[in-house]
Amino acid sequence: MNRKLTIGTRGSELALWQANFVKGKLAEIGIEAELKIIKTQGDIIQHLRLDKLEGKGFFTKELEEELLNGHIDLAVHSHKDLPTVNPPGLIIAAVSEREDPSEVIIIHKDCVDIKKRLSLKHNATVGTSSNRRKAQLLSLRPDLEFDDLRGNLQTRIQKLRDEKYDAIVLAKAGISRINMDLSDFHLEEIAPVEIIPAPAQGVLAIQIREADHELFTILQQINDKEVVAAITVERKVLNLFDAGCHAPLGCYCRKRDGKYETWTSIAKDNEDFPDRVYLQSDSTDGMAEMIFAKYRPQRKLPSSVFITRDLDDNSYLSKALRKHNIQIEDRSLIKIYPTINVLDSFILKRADWIFFNSKNAIEHFFNLNPLLLKKTKIAVLGRGSESTLRRYGRVADFSGDDLGISTEGIAQEFAKLVDGQTVLIPRAKDSLQSIQKALTPSTKIIDMPIYETVLDENVDKSNADVLIFTSPSNVQAYFKENLAEPDQKIICIGYSTAKQIEEMGLKYTLPFSPDEIGLAEAVFGLEY
Repeated sequence: MNRKLTIGTRGSELALWQANFVKGKLAEIGIEAELKIIKTQGDIIQHLRLDKLEGKGFFTKELEEELLNGHIDLAVHSHKDLPTVNPPGLIIAAVSEREDPSEVIIIHKDCVDIKKRLSLKHNATVGTSSNRRKAQLLSLRPDLEFDDLRGNLQTRIQKLRDEKYDAIVLAKAGISRINMDLSDFHLEEIAPVEIIPAPAQGVLAIQIREADHELFTILQQINDKEVVAAITVERKVLNLFDAGCHAPLGCYCRKRDGKYETWTSIAKDNEDFPDRVYLQSDSTDGMAEMIFAKYRPQRKLPSSVFITRDLDDNSYLSKALRKHNIQIEDRSLIKIYPTINVLDSFILKRADWIFFNSKNAIEHFFNLNPLLLKKTKIAVLGRGSESTLRRYGRVADFSGDDLGISTEGIAQEFAKLVDGQTVLIPRAKDSLQSIQKALTPSTKIIDMPIYETVLDENVDKSNADVLIFTSPSNVQAYFKENLAEPDQKIICIGYSTAKQIEEMGLKYTLPFSPDEIGLAEAVFGLEY
């Protein structure tokens, strides 16, 4: 190419970083470029909420007009800001690698309460203009209050420093790209499988004129095809629901271990409890359509659910089921008894790590009033255990919630982290000890059975449409005297529970995450 390219961009620090990033990528393949700053409707109108601005593409329209008029050669956009349909004559020629699509809650240090989920104090005021974020955050913390938040990243952070909010929510990608100093705040990162991001969050889009075939061919050298495959699913979901970037819709797709995984969260408005779906597929073909079908109004859902755990009426799963008038039958089929009454302080001092593989292990351990050293780190199996741990004023240093459903896989990752150190494992008597088996020979293990489970006798059969089993012991207790009906669906929380069902020759659904969010996704995703 024998011409110098002009890149159109907005003028914020983040937009300029993005444009310069693309300029650098072009330089790597021998293409010279310069920047042209263009103001958009979204930049000019700061007093209105994003969902009150007219039409779609309020951060992109002016750039696209400059492109169509030939005043620039390409426009760099944050992909999540783009409408799902390009204006006639324009195409997305390439996308960047994906920055981490997680959300970050930035909290005033005096508004932190680590005993609560997300580390936010009760009734905290959170700044965000995203209906998607509001709906999902409210589903986890219904006590939170929200105020709208506009402006570039620096403006938003300054509003927080001016104490207009207790906390604000931003995409991690933007913070990472311009390397903001946020050391005066507490940062709580939320994985994209917990708060589902906007479609294409963390991805840059390079838009050109459709007729510029030479430039299209050149840009394929910097086009990330793996990212294209994933965000095509996300943006197709957005398109099928005819939703703009202010809609309470989140969708996140990734490729892991050769399979595509997609999480979707959709609510009617920012106060509606969202419905979530998790899907796994060998291919992205038809994945968006499968997700869309899960939300069709006439789709049949179960009328009743039985779960082997006592559920609080205000728990996430209870609210997710009640939204669809699903009857809940909740009862634990086991009794749990402590096996020790006191902890040896010498043993606690020796431990570099403590690993908890269940909520029961955490509760029984902390009921013994352990004196833990500050240096002692804590690991948990997943989000459910992590939430329980917070009640005792501790935050997990390692969590397997983003590593998949296999306990063995989580154990292998943990084994790499703690190689050569000393790990204390409080556990149930007669547990499978998957974590212990995965640890390296150079890792010292302090094995500590602190409670045991006793199966209830004469467990009554449930006629619910769905049976949810929360532990191997509950499976054993239920099927000691009962059989599953052919039309009953079974959901297992955790890999070891699923193994018990599998050994009985029964079909089951295994949620991605062994917690109430995962269970809600699994129930909503069932097919009848």
